[in-house]
Amino acid sequence: MPVQIKFGTSGWRGLIARDFTFENVRLAAHGVAQWWRAQLDQPGTPIHGRKPVVILGHDTRFLGREFALAVAEVLQAAGLQPLLCERDTPTPVIAHTIRKRRAIGGVNMTASHNPAEYQGFKFSVHNGAGAPPEVTREVESNIRQLQQQGWAFQGAIVGTYTCKTFNPAPDYFAQVRRLIDFDAIRKARLKVAVEFMYGTGRGYLDTLLEQDGGARVLRFHDTPNPSFGGHHPEPNAEGMAEARKAILEGKAQLGLGLDGDADRFGIVDRDGTWLAPNQVLALALYHLKKNRGWTGSVVRTVPTSHQVDAVARLLGVPVHETPVGFKYIGALMESEPVIVGGEESGGLSVKGHVPEKDGILACLLMAELVAVERRPLGAVLADLSRQAGEFHTDRINVAVPADRKEELLGRLAQGMDTFAGKAVREFITKDGFKFVLPHDEWVAFRASGTEPLVRCYLEAKSQASLRKLAASARKVLAA
Repeated sequence: MPVQIKFGTSGWRGLIARDFTFENVRLAAHGVAQWWRAQLDQPGTPIHGRKPVVILGHDTRFLGREFALAVAEVLQAAGLQPLLCERDTPTPVIAHTIRKRRAIGGVNMTASHNPAEYQGFKFSVHNGAGAPPEVTREVESNIRQLQQQGWAFQGAIVGTYTCKTFNPAPDYFAQVRRLIDFDAIRKARLKVAVEFMYGTGRGYLDTLLEQDGGARVLRFHDTPNPSFGGHHPEPNAEGMAEARKAILEGKAQLGLGLDGDADRFGIVDRDGTWLAPNQVLALALYHLKKNRGWTGSVVRTVPTSHQVDAVARLLGVPVHETPVGFKYIGALMESEPVIVGGEESGGLSVKGHVPEKDGILACLLMAELVAVERRPLGAVLADLSRQAGEFHTDRINVAVPADRKEELLGRLAQGMDTFAGKAVREFITKDGFKFVLPHDEWVAFRASGTEPLVRCYLEAKSQASLRKLAASARKVLAA
């Protein structure tokens, strides 16, 4: 039975050798190539009349380069011009390259922060953003038709196909230098612990910190490793443990981390506290508005903290809410001035940059904030909490069988008048089911698009209230 190739919030992902095979990767590549060819031939599309250049890349996962070459061979046969990054490359760098070179799009072989046994096919359009749902639906339809027709591609022996390569780093470095105040970082003479998680960020974040920012950098796991050392390549509190230890031992003032493809970030403050991405987004908004004087709005996803909203109110900044997936944030950033856009899972970008999450840029922004204010990030957050109130967040992941998941989602879709004894003030169905309660508290339920899970996001004004919300959420999920 053919594998169902379905694109989620960040492309198609699957288990290597089970779902993610060379046969299926070539099938996906041809489905995308058909869409590109149709767009090139149709007057009025954004890519009509462009050279059919496609930027290809991969992260440090098993067979990443070989999968990228398989895609290149299919695209070449379809009359497109593949251009491959010469080494494993961060997702934001590929996004910037697509824009810089006016390519028609790109394909990146990455499963981001997922475990090592996964690979991914991330499909980006002409502006560097992830392909939106209306595009991926067309591609999925192309793929289904190819499967029904028994389409097959006789490719070269795996890894032997040759493709033109290039180095995307210089153009990306020039872009970041326009966005970051490296003079301020240099004056602060920072000592930074950087966690690379065996991924693509090495040679990017550390180089910019040292050469442009004059920082002293202590590196962790800065060599490629397809197994990521046996851990998920995610810069959460656990993943940043060694950087935290270095800070507590006095070897660094700040910890910065990247996931496997460097689109997500991890931040550890001077006292060893790991900062949640929600907090980093609020800090980025504060810094860019207050210290830089940037104007525009802020964009966050449905399950992202309302602390962002509270800081925005203090600064007089409009707030937009989008469904989960940076492609939605990116689309809004392309249509109006947005100071910063981000999501609770660790994605962030800023005005004048790519409509794609960039962990490298997020880390550098936090280094710049520390340098400009000459105080720890926690001190800035404490000031913001005094002015805007406290925000306590949690996330519960519950494994739910497919049949029960549909029944649960059906019940949630009917709404609720109260939750945990509190009146529901607003019911939002933009992405999942979000119940907004008094005093900026809320709970949101959302089914995972890639796993048999239902995720519950919670936010309250105190730990005691958060515990009550969590207890009620567990009852709902267990019912």
